[in-house]
Amino acid sequence: MTLRSLLAKDWVVEVNTGATALPTWTPVKGLTEFSEEINTETEDDSDFDGDGWASSVVTQRGWTLTCNGNRKRDNEAATFVPDPGQEFLRQAGHVVGPGANVHTRWYRRDGSPDAYEGRAAVDYKGAGGETTDLEPFEVELLGQGKPVAIENPVAA
Repeated sequence: MTLRSLLAKDWVVEVNTGATALPTWTPVKGLTEFSEEINTETEDDSDFDGDGWASSVVTQRGWTLTCNGNRKRDNEAATFVPDPGQEFLRQAGHVVGPGANVHTRWYRRDGSPDAYEGRAAVDYKGAGGETTDLEPFEVELLGQGKPVAIENPVAA
């Protein structure tokens, strides 16, 4: 069997811009980087029976999605119309309290079974830059509870 590496560009991030009961999944376009991080808290579980070897137990996990990209707009519109997914996250990133929470899902578009859904608080960072720069953005989706494995929407 010949193996081939997976490509980072195959990740998709979508936000629910509709109702919870009937989601409207809107892609976040313009991404240039994506990472999923599982944060782990452990406690020392060592005892005398370990013959001097330490033991740890996982007591909590958390997740964070970090998305970097360039702000995009509808090039055909006469007035400024931002990418709907980017704008939804930007707006949530300016709110305090429950309005800063989003329902999100992330999956691979290459047929891999990697696909998850969860709720997250939004930490949005916009930026300017030099006169020759594109306008970047960074958003961290700070997981709230356990992400749920879902059927990959590409396979569904």
